[in-house]
Amino acid sequence: MAEFTKDELAQNEFVQETESDKEIVEFVVSHCDRWRDHRDTNYLEDWKEYERIFRGKWAAEDRTRESERSRIISPATQQAVETRHAEICEAIFGNGEWFDIRDDLVDQQLIDVELLKLQLKEDLEKENIRKAITQVELLAEIYGTGIGELTVSKKTEMYPQTMPMADGTAAYGVMEKEYTCVKLNPINPKNFLIDPNAVSIEDAMGVAIESYVSIHQVVSGIEKGIYRKVDIQPYGQDDDLEPTQEDVQFKDDKVLLMKYYGLVPREYIEQLENEEGEEVVDLFPEDSTADKYSDLVEAIVVIANGSTLLKAEKTPYMMKDRPVVAYQDDTVPNRFWGRGTVEKAYNMQKGIDAQLRAHLDSLALTTAPMIAMDATRLPRGAKFEVKPGKAILTNGNPAEILFPFKFGTTDQGNLAISQNFERMLLQATGTVDASGQPTQFTRDGAAQFSMSIAGIIKKYKRTLTNFQEDFLVPLIRKAAYRFMQFDPERYPAADYKFIPMATLGIIAREYEQQQLIALLQTLGPDTPVLPMILKGIIASSSLPNRAEMITQLEQMMQPNPEQQQLQQVEVQLKTAAAEAQVAKLQSEAVRNNASAQKDVVEAQLMPQETQAKVISGLSQNIRGANTDGEFERRAKIAELALKEEDIRSNERIASLQMLQKQSKSA
Repeated sequence: MAEFTKDELAQNEFVQETESDKEIVEFVVSHCDRWRDHRDTNYLEDWKEYERIFRGKWAAEDRTRESERSRIISPATQQAVETRHAEICEAIFGNGEWFDIRDDLVDQQLIDVELLKLQLKEDLEKENIRKAITQVELLAEIYGTGIGELTVSKKTEMYPQTMPMADGTAAYGVMEKEYTCVKLNPINPKNFLIDPNAVSIEDAMGVAIESYVSIHQVVSGIEKGIYRKVDIQPYGQDDDLEPTQEDVQFKDDKVLLMKYYGLVPREYIEQLENEEGEEVVDLFPEDSTADKYSDLVEAIVVIANGSTLLKAEKTPYMMKDRPVVAYQDDTVPNRFWGRGTVEKAYNMQKGIDAQLRAHLDSLALTTAPMIAMDATRLPRGAKFEVKPGKAILTNGNPAEILFPFKFGTTDQGNLAISQNFERMLLQATGTVDASGQPTQFTRDGAAQFSMSIAGIIKKYKRTLTNFQEDFLVPLIRKAAYRFMQFDPERYPAADYKFIPMATLGIIAREYEQQQLIALLQTLGPDTPVLPMILKGIIASSSLPNRAEMITQLEQMMQPNPEQQQLQQVEVQLKTAAAEAQVAKLQSEAVRNNASAQKDVVEAQLMPQETQAKVISGLSQNIRGANTDGEFERRAKIAELALKEEDIRSNERIASLQMLQKQSKSA
């Protein structure tokens, strides 16, 4: 038998519970018990039924009527939950970059923010942050509230290494390195407690997370010094705290762990830490209620099995924040717990199930073979069954003793009614049916289709906004603060601005692409905005090589220097040709103007020339005695001819002047 020294015996002893332990445990447990009672009374039974509807599990308390025999559950709500879940997750992670970091403009020290973003993304994705976020979003769709817990730990990573030796050879082996791990744990609302007076994590007096863990995890924490060395024992069973509802829950080697993040009296923490704080003057009388809440500090308290204190300390985080983030799937004002997809679909789901079960119960009566018989004329002890090829014994004519009995016919209207209920269910949840078409309208036009799709997208964006502002940005911010505190060499402490990068979901992307394609068909392939439209179509797609295609398209959109020079030369030639054409037209106009002026002058001189010719004609060829009379007669005839010629000349002059004015105005 081994012998131990006094020091060794002391090391092997468990920590004994003190009055300080009892005080802080009683303070935390009493508050959490009241919070749990309030939560269970108002929400627990509904949450259990929501889970059963989503998983398609039947329970006796879910029957719609006492005589109900069918246990079928319609998948309408399951489809609505999965559709919304897939759409939100696609909007979060579909773009590849799901968050961004920007440095504060007033900071004097400029840090490589892009390198920090890539490093933070790599460290978070190493711990499956995407999977955890999708699980939180799914819980929000089912229960109405998505909750996650951030944990910080040190992990050892092993990686292969090749080391050169002195003789020129190489040694192959495995190296180890320790790194800081920040992990997100999805929390089922059934395992979460919060002050009912609060509407957010920060407003609450405290929050608590209850869950069953394997006993080896607690023992490992004791060995690492995370928890106090206490005599831990397996605990009993509480079906309400189990992550899912099972027929038989595993009971062995489980410990009920409660992690409390919130305010506790300072004196309790100082007594546990053996600190000599300054004496505080009480503002309130010692026996008053206000005195219990007058001097509180932010702390972390871990309690096992409802009574054993494992850990109690002031919060070690530099920002004094709580490592819990939560958001509402659909906002309920002035309440912490939100409204999920299952709650929206609950009434219509019950209606669908009632119609389907009534239909199946009716089928059991109308399709199963039934027969009426004279029991007094059957052989004694006969067990009557209807089977193919079975011989039935009777004491007499079977036609008189046996009579087939039909209860009636099943009303097919139940299925039609259930389809109408399903349509209203999808309308209430803002989802689409199995054919991918919206159900909020009668499908009779593209305008109504666009309006319906727009309404669906708006509902998704509302949920996405809640997720970004209440969950994603606080999650990234708190994770970055943990890395800055516990891994300062890789993460320099600075003030950053975190921006979510969520984009459109699948439905919104398809709708946007349809709009862009319709615009492209309207404008045609020769439109100058063709590259911009193509870029928008590619950017809203989910192609794996989307970034490369956009880069190639942008390069195509940039002008080529040679093509640009050719275009300039072509423009110059076109300009010169246009100038030459204008000069030609101007010269022709000048020539036409000169010709018109010449015609005017000639028209003005023509009367004088004609008059001279007349006078010359009058003086010639006069013979005889009466020369004076002949001359006068000729003079009168010439005068009449000159007057007529003057009239025609004036008309020609006026016409030429009009043509000249018109040519000048042209």
